[in-house]
Amino acid sequence: MHPLALRRADRSDLQGVLTLLADTAEWLHSKGVSQWPRGGFGPERIEPLIEERVLYLLDDELRYLDPDEDVPPVATIALDDHADPEFWTPADDPGAALYVHKLAVARPWAGTGLGDALLDWAGATAWASGRRWLRLDCAKRNPGLQDYYRRRGFHHVRTADLPHRASGALFQRPAEDTLVTAFRDLTLPELIGA
Repeated sequence: MHPLALRRADRSDLQGVLTLLADTAEWLHSKGVSQWPRGGFGPERIEPLIEERVLYLLDDELRYLDPDEDVPPVATIALDDHADPEFWTPADDPGAALYVHKLAVARPWAGTGLGDALLDWAGATAWASGRRWLRLDCAKRNPGLQDYYRRRGFHHVRTADLPHRASGALFQRPAEDTLVTAFRDLTLPELIGA
């Protein structure tokens, strides 16, 4: 496996992220899961995440050897404090958590533990920011994905069964200081203010 590095996405990454998310959405649909729109998300859904600096990319570090070569991201994750008000109520104390969105691993890297490592990184980031929880929502009708999150230490809080939303299975796990060694974290200087 090549060395990997996590960094914040920038505007030049938009097409690579859209392609990764579209590929993941198509793979999900091929498995009968409609968590994400067929064909992925439009730029209007991803550009704000880049602008807010909450979208992260996991890169094969070989891309840095030849910056002119278009090497797609290995994975992506958005992590922010935006609790979806249709899902998380005031009784949930939305400010006590960071929220995972758009977690996707490129198919050639599937099954390598990178999704686990990104969730651990997100939990450590939540812990470092003084939050109590790491939270996410996923497809109501995807028991396989829900079981994956349970195996990763997430507890099912409830399912918000809104007819206009495919998502709504709400999960959380305690934020904790976890050492992640699966990739080099290029965001660390930003997080500690260096």
